Amino acid sequence: MSQATQLGRRAVRIGTLSIGDGTPVAVIGGDDARWVSLRGHHGRSSADEVIGKARAGWPGPLLVEPFSAADLGAVAGHADGVVIGAAWMQDFRLVQAVARVGLPVVVQRGQAATLEEWLAIADYCAAEGNDQVVLCESGSRTHLGGTTLDLALMRAAAERSGRPVLADLGDDPALAPAAVAAGADGLLLSCGATSEVAEAAHEAASVVGALVRPEAPGSVSAARAAIDRVDAALATLLERRIALAGTVQRLKPVGGFRGRDMDRERRLVAAMARRAPSLGEARLAPVMNAVIEAGLRVAEEDSRR
Repeated sequence: MSQATQLGRRAVRIGTLSIGDGTPVAVIGGDDARWVSLRGHHGRSSADEVIGKARAGWPGPLLVEPFSAADLGAVAGHADGVVIGAAWMQDFRLVQAVARVGLPVVVQRGQAATLEEWLAIADYCAAEGNDQVVLCESGSRTHLGGTTLDLALMRAAAERSGRPVLADLGDDPALAPAAVAAGADGLLLSCGATSEVAEAAHEAASVVGALVRPEAPGSVSAARAAIDRVDAALATLLERRIALAGTVQRLKPVGGFRGRDMDRERRLVAAMARRAPSLGEARLAPVMNAVIEAGLRVAEEDSRR
């Protein structure tokens, strides 16, 4: 079992997965990593059996939430990381035992825990010689089965501790874009998340992450993967822009190419150049001209249908 090492400020490696600054937003419970909880078994099932079943056929990172310290031998033998569940967060004996296993630790915030209490558990792990800690905002479940996350608290935890942070989405991927925009380094899905939930979470991680999260790829393949995420975001924005431009064409007294406002287009390019100074107006002008003309053509085609 590979031992994780701290990569630097706000970066922790769990098996082959890096979580933190300069890395893509991770989806745990999707294709990036899997996790399994022993809590539902209440100690009645063999930890080796449950973890072994989760590991079977899965070569990627595996995290395990123990039911008690008695499970940690099996966890150490089969897993790449340990999850301290929200309900277990202030079980100091369990936290101490988990930290001493030496695997990376994901600390879920207890529903009523303050920021200081949450960060104290991470410091408690570090005091036991394990500084490979990721903080996870688990929020609270609503009476309708949804999830409410305190994303401001998650951001504060990242800023105060310098550690990676996750957002526990459960089975609600609708929270994924907001969580990524708020600075989540990863998204935690429920153990039994469907492929549809995982796909939606990955889409948010790719598209929103590309817009708000700087990356520092260290290889050609990693750089190309980062480009793919930016292109996904770019395609999404272009589709939205063309749809909005079509709305403008329908509302204008004179639409299409005859109704182009060249002064407005020049102001648009100038404003964009301030956001992209390495390109400047001269390079951006032909790009935006192509985008605008593509939108006008789509609007004309739609009007003839």
